[in-house]
Amino acid sequence: MGSVQRSIFFSAIERYGGLLLFFISTAILSRLLTPAEFGIYAVVNAVVAIFAASFQEFGGANYLIQKEDLTDRDTRTAFTVTVCISIALALILVVSGKVFVVFFKQSGLDTGMAVAALNFLLTPFSVVISALLRRKMAFGKLALCSLTANSVGAAVSIVLAVLDFSFMAPIWGGVAMNLFLTILLVATSPNIRIFNPSLWNCSDVLKFGIYSGGVSLINVFYNLSPQLFLGRILDFSAVGLYSRAIGVTQVFDKLVGQVLGPVIMPAIFVENRAGTGLRKIYLDSVTLLSAVQWPALTFLAVMAHPIILIWLGSTWIEIIPLVQLLCIANLALFAACLTYPMLVAVGHVRDALISSLISLPPSLLLIFAASFIGIEAVAASALLTLPLQAFVAVYFVSRHLDVKSSDLLGAISKSALVTLASLIPAGVCAALVAFLIVQPIAGLALACFGTALCWLLALIATRHPLLPLLQQASRAVLERLPFKFALPARRNVVRWMIFPRNRISRQIGARTNANQK
Repeated sequence: MGSVQRSIFFSAIERYGGLLLFFISTAILSRLLTPAEFGIYAVVNAVVAIFAASFQEFGGANYLIQKEDLTDRDTRTAFTVTVCISIALALILVVSGKVFVVFFKQSGLDTGMAVAALNFLLTPFSVVISALLRRKMAFGKLALCSLTANSVGAAVSIVLAVLDFSFMAPIWGGVAMNLFLTILLVATSPNIRIFNPSLWNCSDVLKFGIYSGGVSLINVFYNLSPQLFLGRILDFSAVGLYSRAIGVTQVFDKLVGQVLGPVIMPAIFVENRAGTGLRKIYLDSVTLLSAVQWPALTFLAVMAHPIILIWLGSTWIEIIPLVQLLCIANLALFAACLTYPMLVAVGHVRDALISSLISLPPSLLLIFAASFIGIEAVAASALLTLPLQAFVAVYFVSRHLDVKSSDLLGAISKSALVTLASLIPAGVCAALVAFLIVQPIAGLALACFGTALCWLLALIATRHPLLPLLQQASRAVLERLPFKFALPARRNVVRWMIFPRNRISRQIGARTNANQK
């Protein structure tokens, strides 16, 4: 397994383990916290995330990853800049707590923000060490630390929610998670001298941070703006419902996007240094991502009712139309995670900021106007805002990589056919559940099996480029099993799928005979 594939493998372990904890903790907390309580937490989290985006890119992960010749002095400078900005913003967050109480007309926000500000004292350590591990493609160590910290954070959140800490439970859980993550990462760091203060060549750090931090800040504010608008214009129950709908919609991002996210930028630089052209990397990545994202989002939209009923409970049944609208709108973002890394790779990180400044302000205005109508209107506005953002981002990337519209259409054509094929069983099962022919759990199980089978068969029928990569990944996993057996060539995949038992039995029998001899 190559370094990139190995990195994706360990990143997948980290993210899928975190996703499992997310499913469990969300299911429990959804039954312990009301929509209004979750709404207050969502607003606190939104404000803190916007503050965090203001400093993490000034000497943060992306600067350390893209730096051609990284020295200890560069790392120390990046850490020093990050610490100074984070402390200043933490103090501002604590002092301005009362302002948010008055603005949102909700008591307790100041206490929540004061506790959440503790994360700012820990984040600089974890950001720097995580970036160095990602630069070295050491995702195995990073996965172990992250999963341990996430487990601690989820446990603390659930215990405090049971003890009636209300919206403060997940806030304290986040602090516990960051504390354990920082301790683990510092303990595994072989060089603690990187934490010695230094301002050598800090202009280089700040120059990169202005553009990178600007992109991060604008995008984070845009993503969290519906919660802020709804909290001020409507009520915190609306915030809780919309935030939970966003969380459900982002399941795909947790399944795939957050697995590939930490790997994409270092992998692009590795492949580019190896001689693979950025244009080919971009088009190949679009083909692979759309073949996974589109079927996942359409499945979630069609099966939203049984998924939410089983996972979150009947309290959250109102978010079904929100989830469906957001899933459809997110289909436009099939290349979103590639935009920033590609523009950094071609040396035009400034264009990432320009593209955000073009597409996000009108999107914010539309969301703000929709907030006066209701949460359904806010979700529906994504049908206009997300395609606009996707168009602008693709335009800037295509201009630098000489990608034409026909190239992009060719890259996604097979993925569109795969999506249509995988949609059939989900639609049938959704109808069976709607007409009460089958129970939600049985319908969801049938839909998962049928969609996965049709998706795989469609990959085979269209000769999709994702299929060989799936075979390669499966072969790498199977090589680590006690019983070794090889995956077939692509032309024999269907026959191998239909008669797997006989094939495996013959290989196990052959191994047994060889051992006896």
